[in-house]
Amino acid sequence: MKHLLVDKYSGPNIKFNVKDVLFGGNEKVFISGPCSVESYEQMDELAYQLSNIGVNMLRGGAFKPRTSPYDFQGLKQEGIKILKSISEKYNMPVVTEIMDIRDLEILLPNIDMLQIGSRNMYNYSLLKEVGKLDVPVLLKRGMSATIQEWMYAAEYIMSEGNEKIVLCERGIRTFETYTRNTLDINAVAVVKNKFRLPIIVDPSHGTGLREIVHSMSLASIAAGADGLIIESHINPDLAISDARQTVDVETVHRIIKSVEKMGW
Repeated sequence: MKHLLVDKYSGPNIKFNVKDVLFGGNEKVFISGPCSVESYEQMDELAYQLSNIGVNMLRGGAFKPRTSPYDFQGLKQEGIKILKSISEKYNMPVVTEIMDIRDLEILLPNIDMLQIGSRNMYNYSLLKEVGKLDVPVLLKRGMSATIQEWMYAAEYIMSEGNEKIVLCERGIRTFETYTRNTLDINAVAVVKNKFRLPIIVDPSHGTGLREIVHSMSLASIAAGADGLIIESHINPDLAISDARQTVDVETVHRIIKSVEKMGW
């Protein structure tokens, strides 16, 4: 892939801040929080603990795309208000998923970074719209997307003027059924070698198994990832969504300490 905006041949590596958090620099970025915002009390207690162990940013879903239409779909506007309040209280930037262009009106004043989820990586109308904005974007890889398709999705955003993009490897769908997805560590090394954008890894969705989130987090950093986004909860077994892959705060802390010991 030559002459693409994301290609290293087209310019220097891209670095940018989300408030005080630098992506693409020498320091690893740690993002954590629940799959879904469940209540103010849940987010308040979790953010308090995460802020004390070195987590840089909060994640939390307010609008949740679920495979079944009968599953919890998120608190929507109320969830956004909770994220905004918690972000201000603990001075931690927040990233959350956008599913519909019509939600930009409520998201933009309240959220620091927009997430394009796996299902929307191919939503080119949405990619173009966020490309017109001066807002950081976390672009997750589609569950069946090739690296080339993923890079072209980033191109859709960049071609409209927005270069504040962080790629997120979150596992791809393969013939393997033991894990939820197959975490493609190869993709991390390829992106670091060939492309200009920072990349983080989601070992939660990439594995679906909380007991291997720690080891796959370290493998991701070893491959060159600029950071991690990890699903966490005060009581993981009681999480409304994605409980099986959600870890507790102590596990997040151990991961951060392990990464620090690696010195990368």
